[in-house]
Amino acid sequence: MEKTLVVMAAGMGSRFGGFKQIEPVGPNGEFIIDYSVYDAKKAGFQKIVFVIKKELEEAFKNTIGKRIENKIKVEYAFQDIEAIPDKVKYLTSLREKPWGTVQAVLCAKEYVNGDFVVINADDFYGYDSYVKAINFLDNNHDDNVYATINFPFKVTASKFGSVKRAVCFTNEGNVEELIESKITVDGDNALCEPLDGSASFKIDVNQAVAVNMFAFKNSFFKYLEEYFNDYFKHDEEYILKHEILLPELIKEKLKNKEIVLKSIIANSKWLGVTYRDDLEGIKANIRELIEKGEYPKDLWG
Repeated sequence: MEKTLVVMAAGMGSRFGGFKQIEPVGPNGEFIIDYSVYDAKKAGFQKIVFVIKKELEEAFKNTIGKRIENKIKVEYAFQDIEAIPDKVKYLTSLREKPWGTVQAVLCAKEYVNGDFVVINADDFYGYDSYVKAINFLDNNHDDNVYATINFPFKVTASKFGSVKRAVCFTNEGNVEELIESKITVDGDNALCEPLDGSASFKIDVNQAVAVNMFAFKNSFFKYLEEYFNDYFKHDEEYILKHEILLPELIKEKLKNKEIVLKSIIANSKWLGVTYRDDLEGIKANIRELIEKGEYPKDLWG
């Protein structure tokens, strides 16, 4: 069975190429996504599934698509706001954005025929993270054991303000709890303010955090489907106000002891765009990686 990388890109704006998350960062106009695909292919992934909005299809194919379609198998899945249970379809007229990352991954189901890894389109995870993800999938054969590829918080912090990350609390390498938090650096520590409104707490800056890179067996789709359909059993106000988020699904399954989630720490560089000021640092980091020989100057040349 082929290993697939599912890239969640439906959150990108319709002015493709103009948003800070997808501004060119490489010397030949490469986006962060280009480097993710390059690393994944090098690590042994055989297929890429981009989850996008339908209106972005042409722009995607004319930029990223044309650069990589002769290098690796590519599919496009569309995250449609109307792809929800019939009984609540009338709510789509009251909402503009899609239903969250659970729906995004679920959209890729028909294109994934084996194990898969999920990433954000606008985050740079580095080659080692893909190697560790594929090694996990190759060597773990329990259908209810998955993995999160984590980084020390300090690697994912921004110099320009607080960020949102899922703090991972582990026991013998297994994640016991994920707490989605707004995190602000405070010296050698960081202040975490949970997004659910619970009490704030501090962590060491080396504490592992999850940044939406998960390695799943194909069996995970059953949990996605169940959780997605259950969401629409809430009242209308709740449905319209919230999103169906992957970390929340995982958090519930961990609490109910239905799954095991391994915490795997990547040794590669992580780069992400929270603030526009982060962009210059990302470009500088990529130039440095090119100078070290980790990436060719012309990525797809």
